[in-house]
Amino acid sequence: MAFFAHQIRRGFSSSAVRNVVIKQVTIIGGGQMGAGIAQVAASTGHSVTLVDTSDDILKKSIKTIEGSLKRVVKKKFADKPEAGEEFIQKVLKNVSTSTDVGSAVQGSDLVLEAIVENLKIKQDLFSRLDKLAPAHTIFASNTSSLPISDISSATNRLDRFGGLHFFNPVPMMKLVEVIGTSTTSQETFDSLLNFSKVLGKTPVSCKDTPGFIVNRLFVPYLYEAIRLYERGHGSKEDIDIAMKLGVGYPMGPFELSDYIGLDTIKFIMDGWREMDPDNTLFAPSELMDKLVAEGKLGKKTGEGFYKYK
Repeated sequence: MAFFAHQIRRGFSSSAVRNVVIKQVTIIGGGQMGAGIAQVAASTGHSVTLVDTSDDILKKSIKTIEGSLKRVVKKKFADKPEAGEEFIQKVLKNVSTSTDVGSAVQGSDLVLEAIVENLKIKQDLFSRLDKLAPAHTIFASNTSSLPISDISSATNRLDRFGGLHFFNPVPMMKLVEVIGTSTTSQETFDSLLNFSKVLGKTPVSCKDTPGFIVNRLFVPYLYEAIRLYERGHGSKEDIDIAMKLGVGYPMGPFELSDYIGLDTIKFIMDGWREMDPDNTLFAPSELMDKLVAEGKLGKKTGEGFYKYK
């Protein structure tokens, strides 16, 4: 099967992407994920252009990167403050910002999207970029839940399209899921793997299936914890304690759900259910639906499964 998938990818390979070394990176979306990816790429010597819809958003993005770099410096350059400041300035020099997506992608080796989890919006973005970016440019999405093949279908560079799913906070989390579709060329896939390694991350190869690897296991785990509670088989507190002390997880499923945001978790599960309605793993939870409908989304709203002051 692995050989067959390899042959499929090779069949769609393009000479435009052979031996591409990713140096120039354009990141669309200056939020927490986009800024985090920009920081890591700039820290490893890449030239990064961060794109968003307004200068105000981008100023906040740069402030976020600068604040994160200062925390890095406190640990790595504790005894060498001057070297630490030099490191910060060197990284920041590698990051430019733009509100003009057309000019931003010129000369890019990789365009990575980290915007809202909405298929239509992502498709519209990549459809436009497909007409503006150079032929050799690889496209990638940081989506955590949408099929890469659905996003890439809006373009004419199916062989130069893949997924790069980073984890939050990006500077701290070592994992990157690298996703190839049936039409992603082997050259593109290898370029994305190598890029992840150069960033200092550990990449894992994933198929274009709902949730890839981590979320496919993680989100149903959270939902099963909720169902356990709904059935009266354990209190929220006891389930959280059991998973922390019994499995060694730093947070229990209810604490973690509140931290992530109940609306985010429900959005992912709802999307999977649409794609595969007969899969019992994707069954809804009455309690989750109720809390989200009431606006009790977790820590960000002051209440979810638990109340927060």
